[in-house]
Amino acid sequence: MIYFTKYAEKKFDILNKHKVYFTREQVEDTVKLPDKVEKKGKYFRARKDDVKVVYKKENGAVKVITFYPVR
Repeated sequence: MIYFTKYAEKKFDILNKHKVYFTREQVEDTVKLPDKVEKKGKYFRARKDDVKVVYKKENGAVKVITFYPVR
């Protein structure tokens, strides 16, 4: 199961104001099928296409902390 923190939910609106558009499906897909994954402390960073997602695993669930565009 993948769920988003309150900040991650707000991040969609924050990026939209800057004309950067991602869907929930893109973010979830990045976590499920990443091109690259890095671990730093208790957080993971998954990258796919033009998005990077920071998340952590808790009790078998994935908690999306934030996400942002990358080149």
